[in-house]
Amino acid sequence: MACNHNCSSCSDSSCKDRDFTVKPKDGTSIKKIIAVTSGKGGVGKSLVTTLLAVEARKQGLKVGVLDADVTGPSIPKSFGLTENDRAQGSEEGLIPVQTKSGIKIMSINLLLEDPTQPVVWRGPVISGVVKQFFTDVLWGELDVLFIDMPPGTGDVPLTVFQSLKVDGIVVVTTPQDLVSLIVEKSVKMAELMNVKVLGIVENMSYYVCPDCGKKLYVFGKGKTDEVAKKYGTEKLLELAISEEVRTLVDNGDIESANTESITSAINKIMEN
Repeated sequence: MACNHNCSSCSDSSCKDRDFTVKPKDGTSIKKIIAVTSGKGGVGKSLVTTLLAVEARKQGLKVGVLDADVTGPSIPKSFGLTENDRAQGSEEGLIPVQTKSGIKIMSINLLLEDPTQPVVWRGPVISGVVKQFFTDVLWGELDVLFIDMPPGTGDVPLTVFQSLKVDGIVVVTTPQDLVSLIVEKSVKMAELMNVKVLGIVENMSYYVCPDCGKKLYVFGKGKTDEVAKKYGTEKLLELAISEEVRTLVDNGDIESANTESITSAINKIMEN
């Protein structure tokens, strides 16, 4: 029988009690694992991941970021990591690269000799690499590990939810109706996999006019509050379209971003 990964409806008693979770390296202690997801690409999921990580670090937490978007990795670029900042291996395992503020990063781009080289692998291979980024990396002691997920509800999200003890997900969306509709797919997948939805972040919510200071809703006012209420969660945060943040990402200096507006979101994530 082909597995549909929904154990609640499975008639195969041989795998009912099977534990698919994997363990990290000896000496690794991770208090919380938070996956940042989106139903589609282009909504700023990686940006949200980096901003959450930066604010958590500013609060004194020990933070790691696992870049699970193997075919489209962007986390190293945001933190200014280059081909000279490659992850090193030892007999014990892989050593993640640390950013200027001490955030530990593991991404496929930190292993490739040429970061522009495309990763042309099939789903099962990519899923295996993501698991290795958890099991074979010397993460040490972390208060929180953020996982930057690839968009959609395919192989990698399924692998992460089944293999890692994820404490919750943060869903990223933008105001357009189409994207809000797709957000529901991510929320429903989390429910299917018994993973808690910690909240929704609406990115590109508005643009602040530099002349008059008025908020301009370029993509219209989103329905994030409605979706959050429907699924018993909340909107954690609205992020504006920001030229300053865009410049910091392009320059690999996201750690210099003003993240005061994210403080409450981090507090809620860590409390849940």
